[in-house]
Amino acid sequence: MAKVLYITANPKQEHESFSLSVGRAFLETYKQHHPEDEIVELHLYDIDVPYIDADVFSGWGKLQQGQAFDQLSKDEQQKVARINELCDQFIEADKYVFVTPMWNFSFPPKLKAYIDTLCIAGKTFKYTEEGSVGLLKGKKALHIQARGGIYSEGPAKELEFGDRYLRAVLAFVGITDVQTIAVEGMNAFPNEAEAIKQQAIERAKEAAKQF
Repeated sequence: MAKVLYITANPKQEHESFSLSVGRAFLETYKQHHPEDEIVELHLYDIDVPYIDADVFSGWGKLQQGQAFDQLSKDEQQKVARINELCDQFIEADKYVFVTPMWNFSFPPKLKAYIDTLCIAGKTFKYTEEGSVGLLKGKKALHIQARGGIYSEGPAKELEFGDRYLRAVLAFVGITDVQTIAVEGMNAFPNEAEAIKQQAIERAKEAAKQF
């Protein structure tokens, strides 16, 4: 039995979103073909995801100096504990599905905040004399990303930073088996938007069977 973490970063309702609609089609098909797996849905706009701020740096610094956790301030304790909780939840999973729109060539800020809770030295990667080494090898991930324009090819290709960044971060922590389903061109070709979504849904269903 595998544990799947289904992570969305979109404040819209599912029926309003191309990425969430495709993501739901993937998930429902995955459940049909992998009924024994555990699926945890993590909707980042509905949960507490701490930013790395002054309280977090202060709390980490105190812990590194040998202070006990209960000596941290209330805010430091709350934020540090929540970051550890999110990181541990990520480590415990076997497969990851990220569902995002493209915002300003990247992804929504909630996902960046979430990623910052995952890149913790000693938990998801370690430093060695030869450089950093990811500790989450043997896992796999899928990124479903909606893009209003065409970014998989052509002049805008180099402006796509969301999927490329996510792949870089995942590789950094040891996850190199990464697939991408791009739902793109809906704004560039509004008359074809529904057909683009349906084609992506079919690709997602096929990917779910083997994921």
